[in-house]
Amino acid sequence: MLIDVTVGAIQDQAAQAIVVNLFEGVTEPGGATGAVDAALGGQIRALIAGGDFRGKRNEVAVLYPHDALPAQRVILVGLGKAEKFSLDVARQAAGTAAAKARDLGVTHLHTIVHGAGIGGCDPEQAAQALVEGTLLALYRFEELKTQDLADRHLDALTLVEFDAERADALQTGARVGQAMAEGAMVARNLVNRPANVATPYHLAQQAEKIAAETGLDVQIIEEDELEEMGMHSFLSVSHGGGEPPCLIVLEHNAGRKDLPTVALVGKGITFDTGGISLKPSAKMELMKGDMGGAAAVIGAMQAVAQLELPLHVVGIVPATENMPDAHATKPGDVVFSLKGITIEIINTDAEGRLILADGITYADTFAPDAIIDIATLTGGRVVALGAHAAAVMGDAGLVARLQAAGEATRERVWELPLFEEYGEQLKSQVADVKNVGGREGSSITAGFFLSKFVCNDTPWCHIDIAGLDQSDKAAPYAPKGATGYGARLLVETLRRWDA
Repeated sequence: MLIDVTVGAIQDQAAQAIVVNLFEGVTEPGGATGAVDAALGGQIRALIAGGDFRGKRNEVAVLYPHDALPAQRVILVGLGKAEKFSLDVARQAAGTAAAKARDLGVTHLHTIVHGAGIGGCDPEQAAQALVEGTLLALYRFEELKTQDLADRHLDALTLVEFDAERADALQTGARVGQAMAEGAMVARNLVNRPANVATPYHLAQQAEKIAAETGLDVQIIEEDELEEMGMHSFLSVSHGGGEPPCLIVLEHNAGRKDLPTVALVGKGITFDTGGISLKPSAKMELMKGDMGGAAAVIGAMQAVAQLELPLHVVGIVPATENMPDAHATKPGDVVFSLKGITIEIINTDAEGRLILADGITYADTFAPDAIIDIATLTGGRVVALGAHAAAVMGDAGLVARLQAAGEATRERVWELPLFEEYGEQLKSQVADVKNVGGREGSSITAGFFLSKFVCNDTPWCHIDIAGLDQSDKAAPYAPKGATGYGARLLVETLRRWDA
């Protein structure tokens, strides 16, 4: 999408549609909305007085100026109660207005920046939220359809700002918002693609494509080399798969030893049957999303490169299927990890932690200042936290960083403890550790398991996004299907690294 900023009054724009907003309970619009209302001879006030528009969050109305304004349409979007306004409300409003404009056949939309005026938000952050909400709301996954394709597309967005001194801040915010949203949409595409398309090799191809476009360094480590390296925990999952595994490594600012190094490790199970510990068939098709962590890392790495963040960032994605054939790992098998820790595999459906274990250990070769892993790891996370927050556990400083970034992006995280007592559930009689610790505290024992594979006391955090990778309900800037959850969270964490 083409995105630009223009200085001027919204009511003076010769546009297919202009967007203004209104808080709930306001009867006399002010600011840009008031100026538009005055030009329309009080049409907005009439809507309010008649009870046809109340300003409730994401309420929308369309007005036709009939030559009272240069614009062909006015889209009025509700912001809800002023005391509950936030950047995410602005993001939602932008998405609501953009979707409405597209449905009306608008191809170029002009909009005020929600929250940058009476909303009291920082103009740069408000512009970022607006662009994110717009692009994420317009996302559609149609690449595998041949019929009933959508024929209406919004191709250009102009942010209209009356104060010329704020134009540069809006430009910066728009650029950040576009990179963040496009990274999330990379993740959405990867999760939405079926497992016969989005194979481990496909993830590698996408990483190589992004690297070629952005200047990232990329390395694809294949099965023979993984065997030589000693990644037997990772490979124990791939034994039953028809698709060969690979380890994808993307680097931003490779070789820059003068910069802090942060490693991102994403779980890349491109389809999870559960292996020999076979899952029930109901809704198994959703297991194409078991590479949601990998998708988030790949999407985040694209945005990191586009934003030229002053960090050395390494994205590590162990990618494989988890399938049950004659060569598949069996419950009770014991494998050596890259770190040398032996693992008794009690349940082959607890495979994500097996590939992450070697991925986390491999991250140590980059001498990171911090490691963050992200994964659709446990059903226990869904039980504990439902649909509104990921689980996070690990280093307190990293947890705080992720919580702050989660509030900003609305990809929120909630901390779970890693008390030593949880480790008791992972004790094995035949190996150093079991891969599961039972139903009680299953998300926590999974995180505790992963903590054993961190080297050199490196600060580490684990994010469990199970159940958040896909949604069967549409939201103002999230259509049904893949959400891209985690990509913006990771990028925002890295953007704030020196804060």
